[in-house]
Amino acid sequence: MFAALRKMLREWKGLQAFKRIPRDERKVVFYSEGRGYWSYFEPVFNALQAEYGAPILYLTSAENDPLLDNPPAGMRSFYIGEGSVRTLFFATLDVDVLLMTMPDLQTFHIKRSPFSVHYVYLHHSIVSTHMIYRAAAFDHFDSILCVGPHHVAETRAREQALGLPAKVLVEHGYGRLDTIMVNGNPGPLVRDVPAVQVLVAPTWGENGLLERHGLDAIKPLIDAGLRVILRPHPRTRKLAPAVLDQIAEYYRDEPRFSLDENGDGSASLLSSDIMLSDWSGAALEFALGLERPVVFADVPRKVLNPDYSTLGLEPIEVQVREQLGVVVPTEKLTELGDIVQAIATDSKRWQTVLRDARQRWIYNAGQSGDTAAAYLVSLIK
Repeated sequence: MFAALRKMLREWKGLQAFKRIPRDERKVVFYSEGRGYWSYFEPVFNALQAEYGAPILYLTSAENDPLLDNPPAGMRSFYIGEGSVRTLFFATLDVDVLLMTMPDLQTFHIKRSPFSVHYVYLHHSIVSTHMIYRAAAFDHFDSILCVGPHHVAETRAREQALGLPAKVLVEHGYGRLDTIMVNGNPGPLVRDVPAVQVLVAPTWGENGLLERHGLDAIKPLIDAGLRVILRPHPRTRKLAPAVLDQIAEYYRDEPRFSLDENGDGSASLLSSDIMLSDWSGAALEFALGLERPVVFADVPRKVLNPDYSTLGLEPIEVQVREQLGVVVPTEKLTELGDIVQAIATDSKRWQTVLRDARQRWIYNAGQSGDTAAAYLVSLIK
């Protein structure tokens, strides 16, 4: 009980500290729903500092967010939790611009402020807007920083179908992809050891690869002599912890297996040759950022909007699967080892294919931060 009270007191102090900042200094505000989201904001922040010297107020719901203790120059950071204090923050917000990665504004308890705030949505996945998100997830934002032409087409189609006001759609790109490209040395890896490294990074939910198949998705890879890093979605740890515990216990003494539950997960992404995934947006980041192929386990689609097909647009995560790698039916999971080995021997060919796909699907590859920064500065009153 005392721990909960201390936590709420800390959140309240964070909100009050934010409110003490004079209104004319509350120009651009970032809201982060967790510590793993900074990689999406960082390119935008860096461009704002480099090009405009624009000070940023950063509010986070992550109690252990490293930016609380060590914010970069040009930033002031505040902790507001994810409970009633956060709800109050949104209900009383009085700033020029709020940039956020959390969808469903106005749908549940997080509402738009009565003040004149411009709400900008920053996509934290390359995937489409209409299948794995709720139907109205983006309806109440003023502007959307779009990853590629698919986001523009989907958003406009929904606006026209429902008679919604037209939002400002910025041809932005994807900051996390830019960072991956810079840090990851795109293309096949050169290794001292012969074993291929597979990153298993599926999505979460009842149809997820781990939730449905668990150990059966890992065992064929280890049995084939491959190295495996399992990077589950944080929601899998929360909703299906027994699955992860079973796999970790089974391979407790296996040196070729490791479990990565780091919130960012960049190190395991950059060091892997091939990814095994399902409908996760991480698969698109891996393939388009590192120019390395993905094996897609063909579990049922992840659908949060059962009416997504009425828009008449096939989601990007459906369209690109066979462009980015190989789709494997779940009845052939026992063959994963052989499939991965075959793809690994042809990795150079995949690099050209994936580079072309990036040019087709992603705006401003390598320069998205500059685009976002210029737009945000244009909104300041």
